[in-house]
Amino acid sequence: MNPMEKEGWTPLPHSDEDLERVKSVPDTPQTRAATYRLAWNDSDFMTRRELRAVRLQLELLKPEMVLAERGIRSTVILFGGARIPEPGGEAWAAKDETQRKNLEKNSKYYDEARKFAQLCSRHSATSRYREYVVVTGGGPGVMEAGNRGAADVGAPSIGLNIVLPHEQAPNAYVTPELCFNFHYFAIRKMHFVMRAKAVAVFPGGFGTMDEFFETLTLIQTGRMERVPIVLFGKAFWERAIDLDFLAEQGTITPGDQDIIEFVDTADEAWKIIREFYQF
Repeated sequence: MNPMEKEGWTPLPHSDEDLERVKSVPDTPQTRAATYRLAWNDSDFMTRRELRAVRLQLELLKPEMVLAERGIRSTVILFGGARIPEPGGEAWAAKDETQRKNLEKNSKYYDEARKFAQLCSRHSATSRYREYVVVTGGGPGVMEAGNRGAADVGAPSIGLNIVLPHEQAPNAYVTPELCFNFHYFAIRKMHFVMRAKAVAVFPGGFGTMDEFFETLTLIQTGRMERVPIVLFGKAFWERAIDLDFLAEQGTITPGDQDIIEFVDTADEAWKIIREFYQF
């Protein structure tokens, strides 16, 4: 093929070509100096505080490009606690006997998250995994269950992991080429909602609450299209939050609490989504 006919051809050298060329330059005091490094290949430079705006842009752009190249147009989000174990598994996060019993009791939501992800992923197969692709935070607990459910039926799933102070890694069921890592929570949350056609929220802690209320606020303020938001575990959520009380106090508009729907099973949640989109 004529070099000038190559896709993306330019008369200027590509950055990857120059990256290879600088590897072969003579070793001198000048070429060893930090200032001689190509700016975008200089980790010390790229992690300076003044480069925060560039890093924010890169974290937005990298997953966006990968998902677009994959043809993924819409997703279903699974939010939920990292500490919820698989039924029969160890409640590793429990700090006392009460927590252990409650986490073990709530392990049923691991199964429901897994079943829900299976339902989403079977439907996703009809679009060759371009629509209704399961996305989780990529960690353990409910997140693992979501990615695992997709893997059960041979479907890809997305994991949006984030660097945390304690040692952690993505769960083993995230599709490797759809596993992303973030430094900025804000950009990570943007990627959760940018393609979301539905949001499933399972029992969880501060992180789950943060993600849930962020999405709720976007819809309540009209900054995001109305999509189904289903909360698994009515008994749990009625104790954890009281939206009717907020409406009574006037801090939200009466009817805002109707943005969400409570369910207890994967089948109930999937029925709500199917009826909403009429398929």
